[in-house]
Amino acid sequence: MKDRQNFPGGAKWEDTVGYSRMVKSGNMIWVSGTVAIDDNGIVFGANNAYAQTKFIILKVEKFLLSAGASLENVVRTRLFVTDISKWEEIGKAHGEFFAQIKPATTMVEVKALIGPDYLVEIEMEAII
Repeated sequence: MKDRQNFPGGAKWEDTVGYSRMVKSGNMIWVSGTVAIDDNGIVFGANNAYAQTKFIILKVEKFLLSAGASLENVVRTRLFVTDISKWEEIGKAHGEFFAQIKPATTMVEVKALIGPDYLVEIEMEAII
């Protein structure tokens, strides 16, 4: 793909694992699973799935903007959660951004995420 652009996210393990935070090719954008970690490596919203979900969506929005897109361009979200019983608070946060956009969405409970303080991880796909 000659028009492929990789967008690094600054995570220390991107080179080790071999991935980009976001990839854009043509009018398509794929955002890797993103957790609630700030630029200083601190987990945001420990024990608060609602706060983590909002933080992640705002974080991804910044990456989308850097590629000439916005949340309005998102056509799919995937939410990986460590406790599905918190689906309402996670869904509420997701809905605050996507209630009008209504992307295709999946929420799946997983045994664990990369760190014990992460409650939510979100992937997104967008079309410009």
